[in-house]
Amino acid sequence: MRSYKIAVIGGDGIGPEIVKEARKCLDAAAEMENFRLEYNEFLMGGAAIDAFGVPLPEMTLNGAKEADAVLFGAIGGSKWDALPRQLRPESGLLALRKGLDVFANFRPVKVYDPLVEASALRPEAVRGVDLLVVRELVGGIYFGEPKGRDGNRAFNTMVYSEWEVERIALAAFKAAQKRRKKLCSVDKANVLEVSQLWRETVRRVGEGFPDVELTNMYVDNAAMQLVTNPRGFDVIVTGNLFGDILSDEASVIGGSIGLLPSSSRGEKGGIFEPIHGSAPDMAGQGTANPLATILSAAMLAESLGETAAAKRIEDAVIGALERGYRTPDIARYGAIKPCTTEEMGEAVRRLICDGNDEH
Repeated sequence: MRSYKIAVIGGDGIGPEIVKEARKCLDAAAEMENFRLEYNEFLMGGAAIDAFGVPLPEMTLNGAKEADAVLFGAIGGSKWDALPRQLRPESGLLALRKGLDVFANFRPVKVYDPLVEASALRPEAVRGVDLLVVRELVGGIYFGEPKGRDGNRAFNTMVYSEWEVERIALAAFKAAQKRRKKLCSVDKANVLEVSQLWRETVRRVGEGFPDVELTNMYVDNAAMQLVTNPRGFDVIVTGNLFGDILSDEASVIGGSIGLLPSSSRGEKGGIFEPIHGSAPDMAGQGTANPLATILSAAMLAESLGETAAAKRIEDAVIGALERGYRTPDIARYGAIKPCTTEEMGEAVRRLICDGNDEH
């Protein structure tokens, strides 16, 4: 029987709750497709600070490196906001990404038919939207040196080398080849030297992919086009800062940030997580939407080569939405069966197993 090691990091706030539901769905898909998952749990973020005094313990980083994939919830909360930046929960996640060298962040944005009315945009603008944001994740202004403060000045440095742009461009072109073969590279080349290098390098890499249509767009225009013509995009590739902002903007297209999964990939393994935060005010109330984490688990299964399991999970999510299951964030839109976090996870699990949620 095929077997995989999964490092599990629930994190803070709603993180453990949504990861619990994703694990149930992963286990159901594994049982149906005849493979086995071995889980090892680790602490990161605020939970790790409370237990060990640091946001990323060495044992967590080592465990993630030894695993075939990492299933992650969310970290952070006001409890730790007063700590120095290097000791805050978010620093743990940045260090994990850097330590695993997961340089390519994939954030799919799909509008499912049952939730067309949930979008902040007009139904006719979002129906059928299916786009992918590919964000460079371990370079750019978040990691550039020098950075710091000098009296009443503060500074960060945006840095990219050709090889960093090359590898994220390759990942994006390969993703586009599997989709509609359209790639839009987003930058600010009219102002930034870094973006000029970015654009030149992406064009050069694109010469090796004649089947993919490459376009370039300034980030301010891309931000506008995302909300006026989201169907015009297939794959977007961009740097760390721009990708962070644009992918969060794109979350309004689908109706709730609780619906958007992500994967962060490197040469080996990856981190699979929802794009939303830890929402500590919702923790323990059963109101969090687990679907983004469950869909992240589908991406995890696909990364392992278990494509049938991944399809089972996504089909079950769609099935639950078609049957009217709605957590509070989307309850205004076709809620036939208002449900808790656990009830939504259980509905998806049952549909994975036999396609029938009426038990």
